[in-house]
Amino acid sequence: MRSFIFLIAVFILSAQISIAQTLQSVKPINYPTLWESDDPVLQRDLVKLVKQQGLWQQIKTRHLSLVVVDISDLKKPQVAALNGNKMFYAASLPKIVILLGAFVEIESGKLEESDELYEHMVKMIRYSDNQSASYVLSLVGRKRLIEIIQDPHFALYDPEHNGGLWVGKAYSKGSAYQRDPLHNLSHGATAIQAARFYYLLETNQLLSPEYSQKMKAILSKPGIKHKFVKGLSSIPGIKIYRKSGSWKNYHADSALVEYEAYKYIVIGLSDASSGGKWMEKLAQPIHNLVTSKKNN
Repeated sequence: MRSFIFLIAVFILSAQISIAQTLQSVKPINYPTLWESDDPVLQRDLVKLVKQQGLWQQIKTRHLSLVVVDISDLKKPQVAALNGNKMFYAASLPKIVILLGAFVEIESGKLEESDELYEHMVKMIRYSDNQSASYVLSLVGRKRLIEIIQDPHFALYDPEHNGGLWVGKAYSKGSAYQRDPLHNLSHGATAIQAARFYYLLETNQLLSPEYSQKMKAILSKPGIKHKFVKGLSSIPGIKIYRKSGSWKNYHADSALVEYEAYKYIVIGLSDASSGGKWMEKLAQPIHNLVTSKKNN
């Protein structure tokens, strides 16, 4: 009897050791931040590309901001940025943080998933529907969304990095309820913070894998074919997850692009009337740059 009890005790102890070893081996991945991932080769090549496309003056005069991040290896992102920390009025691009806010509240159980909510989120992102954006914002709550984007876990608006993504006005008539504290913008973005949004999404640092995939699905199948999407549309097999923005002379576009073994983020912001055309012009050369550089 004692031998049997001893064997049971040994078995339990062995199982506990095995479980402990398994738990120790499943460690969270410590992804680098984009702030520490500047790549001098990609930076050099992006500068050369922009000059070849005749748009260097627009960079020098700060009427154009570009960020390209090669995330083909998620653990080793490679960042190139031109005016990446400049804050622009970004029109509808910041609707991506309304989408994030909705999923944060869904995941925490404060907001109920429904077909109606998903329909509004799809309209808000793929077709930039302002009525749907204002509706989803009302469900999240104006103050709550500002808390979320400034939460240190996300830090999508960070004064130490000249701001970032901001929504301080519903997408409807009326005045702003809370402009961003640094630049007095109602809907703002920096290119690097928009790029961080996509990188954090792709690495499941915004949400659980389940909700990351649901949010990414809504960002797929762009319904407005202009800017980066138009410039990339002729490439077979390409997948684009995207949100753009346009208002008067302000143009913004943001995309996570997947093509074969490559994955990259491209962000463009401009306060010039030709900004949208510049992004269309740059899209395929940037794509070629990322998808060819590993073979050089």
